[in-house]
Amino acid sequence: MTDFLHSPEWVEQLYLAWQKDPAALSRQWQAYFSGFQLGEIAVAVDSDESLKPYAVQSLIYRYRDIGHLMACIDPLSPCLTEHPQLALAEFGLDEADLDRTFRSNRFIRDAATLREIIAVMRETYCGSIGVEFMHIQDPEERRWLKERMEPCRNRPQLSAEVRLEIYRELLEATRFESFLHKKFPGQKRFSLEGGETIIAALQAVVKKSAEMGIQTLVLGMAHRGRLNVLANVFHKPLENMFAEFRDNMEFGFVGDGDVKYHKGLSVDIALAGDRSIHLTLAPNPSHLEAVDPVVEGKARARQDEKGKQGEAEVLPVLMHGDAAFAGQGVVAETLNLSQLEGYRTGGTLHLVLNNQIGFTTLPADARSTRYATDVAKMLMVPIFHVNGEDPEAVVWAASLALEYRQRFGKDAVMEMLCFRKYGHNEGDEPNFTQPLMYEKIRQRPPVSDLYRDHLIAAAVASTAELEKINAAVVQRLDRAFDGQPESVSDLGFYGKWEQMLREYSAVDPSTTVDRQTLVTLGQQLGDLPKTFTPHPKVAKLLNERMQAIVEGRPFDWGNAETLCYATLLHEGFSVRLSGQDSRRGTFNHRHAALHDLHTAALHVPLSTLCSRLHQFQVYDSMLSEVAVLGFEYGYSLETPNGLVIWEAQFGDFANGAQVIIDQFIAGSASKWDRSSGLVMFLPHGYEGQGGEHSSARIERFLQLCAEHNLFVVTPSTPAQLFHLLRRQVKLPFRRPLIVFTPKSLLRHPACQSTLSELSHGGFQAFIDAAAPSKKYTRIVLCSGKIYYDLLAKKEEVKDEQVAIIRIEQLYPLMADQLTTILAQYAKKAELCWVQEEPANAGAWAYLAPQLEKIGKRPLRYIGRRAAAATAVGSHRLHQEVQEKLLTEAFNLQTD
Repeated sequence: MTDFLHSPEWVEQLYLAWQKDPAALSRQWQAYFSGFQLGEIAVAVDSDESLKPYAVQSLIYRYRDIGHLMACIDPLSPCLTEHPQLALAEFGLDEADLDRTFRSNRFIRDAATLREIIAVMRETYCGSIGVEFMHIQDPEERRWLKERMEPCRNRPQLSAEVRLEIYRELLEATRFESFLHKKFPGQKRFSLEGGETIIAALQAVVKKSAEMGIQTLVLGMAHRGRLNVLANVFHKPLENMFAEFRDNMEFGFVGDGDVKYHKGLSVDIALAGDRSIHLTLAPNPSHLEAVDPVVEGKARARQDEKGKQGEAEVLPVLMHGDAAFAGQGVVAETLNLSQLEGYRTGGTLHLVLNNQIGFTTLPADARSTRYATDVAKMLMVPIFHVNGEDPEAVVWAASLALEYRQRFGKDAVMEMLCFRKYGHNEGDEPNFTQPLMYEKIRQRPPVSDLYRDHLIAAAVASTAELEKINAAVVQRLDRAFDGQPESVSDLGFYGKWEQMLREYSAVDPSTTVDRQTLVTLGQQLGDLPKTFTPHPKVAKLLNERMQAIVEGRPFDWGNAETLCYATLLHEGFSVRLSGQDSRRGTFNHRHAALHDLHTAALHVPLSTLCSRLHQFQVYDSMLSEVAVLGFEYGYSLETPNGLVIWEAQFGDFANGAQVIIDQFIAGSASKWDRSSGLVMFLPHGYEGQGGEHSSARIERFLQLCAEHNLFVVTPSTPAQLFHLLRRQVKLPFRRPLIVFTPKSLLRHPACQSTLSELSHGGFQAFIDAAAPSKKYTRIVLCSGKIYYDLLAKKEEVKDEQVAIIRIEQLYPLMADQLTTILAQYAKKAELCWVQEEPANAGAWAYLAPQLEKIGKRPLRYIGRRAAAATAVGSHRLHQEVQEKLLTEAFNLQTD
């Protein structure tokens, strides 16, 4: 019996059983007979007739696997008719076999001639759509895709009504571009001409999304085609768009504003069958793919708000360019987020607009892969390559990709190959660098003309009927050109933010919490499940924290931070914190998520304070700055009534996300009227750890400050952090908060607070620990950790001449408060600024002019000399220089 189980006869019987009923076999054997191993058999196929059925199955498998290599997907290149790896001889077959009958796949019939089988495979996989899907390891996903594609040959029959709708959409896209080109010659618009079919694809996605129960579609894209999308998918009033081309600022600008092809919009779209869907297009700078993680964060926030059905009801869609998709690393980072617990969005629909050139760079110089989309294979998801001059194929592929996303909760990619009619912008001359390519493009008619001819040939409509549709589209443009724009406030920009005040206010809300509530929350956090066994050291830490609260003893940074989150949750606010190692904390201070010592089960104490309407989320992120910070920024845009925090592992690493900081966080309110309450935790402090673990680059953030766009804060006590974070949620407006958090101070015995400091007072922009007096001959202003070094030195030398004032909020600098404080000191007292950063770093350069003006006297600098690196690599040298500046701060004699 054992010999039989390993014999060819046994395998043959299994194969015959599989042919009759594939479901009767295990999934492994189904995969085997579907072709995973049969590909190897074909190599050894000889003239033995008994092996030819296997060869045919191998041929079918090969078409599914690499048929895309012969697909007719490039409108600028002739179609291939043969491919050596699909030749009959490769499988031991020849032309004499073409009219022989073989068992075929069930989408033809039980048996068919080889000629018929090849025809079906070619129609399905080598037509206007090429599909990469056999790299997907899950056999259920592959089976589903085959069942959706092969019965219809990747070419479903569309009704005349749907075809005419596609034609109208193509006309709207084409005529919009030609109208702008005629009415506003020379103006940049980043035309969609050559790729207009993507509008029909987007329209199909919008309509199908509503049919499938999706309530919100969040779209991100670069500038090419954005105006067309705004006009024809989002239905932004054409009158307003034309007003922006005329530079009528009152109809398109809020704050400093931005160029028209960077703007976003949020609208509700009514569809057939009493359906509707909410569309939101995220604003994006010219950093083409930077918006990708922002869209994911926006979508995740909306999904979290909806609960269990969130992923099914909120769809993120990203439109990419071919050069950017292959070239920009944030694409791979965003793809990597897709299945992570803290960042997944149930799959993203990627639409790649491949116009086969990047500015002036050809694909051969822009990527090392065959396809621009090859990076997406990392997720094992289907990739559809489609000819942009076949609108019906594009619409089908986009719809199928959406179905896959909804079915499996994973990303799906559709790449539409097309071309770019003009240069990178309408004033650019592409013939300088691509003369042959652009000679081909010059000869190509608009896709709307090609599809018109196709509809006439198929007797779908007459020439007169199609011309009537065209006339209506042109008339709409002409009417809008002479029309009156709507006011910006009528365009639905604000949504859930409309209750948030836009103007800056210096009035601080109450952030105190009564003592008993703090004690109760502390006890709840310390009450672990009886079946849970934390690490002994963690258990001891948590117990000490709880006892400090209950007994009213001073407590450290981690305790105050946890209490802050607890109070916000208790009051109904959601809290989200993510970053590299944020659950434990880089410096082992937080322990927001506990791991059972025996089972590795996870317990998040703060989650016990949540309800259905608000939640506490804390996640260890992937090893990325730009994608994760972009995600959290996007999340914050959709969370006006919650606390959203991104934490850098070290503040030094934040520059890995500089594009998000510069283009989104610092300027979004001014450019796009997008308010964000995002908090950034940036560990900062000089402790002799070198130039990569010392500085969060305070100077760079201060350089970005203007028009009350940010809060930049260096809190020096646990109580200050407590009140600062609570203030961030309770202010009647939202601005990003940059917090330079400590490292060594997390356990510094002098850096502690008490419950009374949490139940009384509030955040202080300045802390003057000394009783102001005319006796002081020197006033030292400082910020951050250096204060504790100064304090220790002052106690060491028993100084009574130097007053130390901490500036906690670096921006906005509350000048009136500082003026009041300094007025209590002698006018002749020397005014100094002390920092541990080099002179060309830290807050010195930014604050010096303001402090001299407020203090009405010269300001002396005490600190390190300017340096190319942020810090020295030697701990000993660090200590020597630190001691020198402390000595100078107290005007002591040095050897």
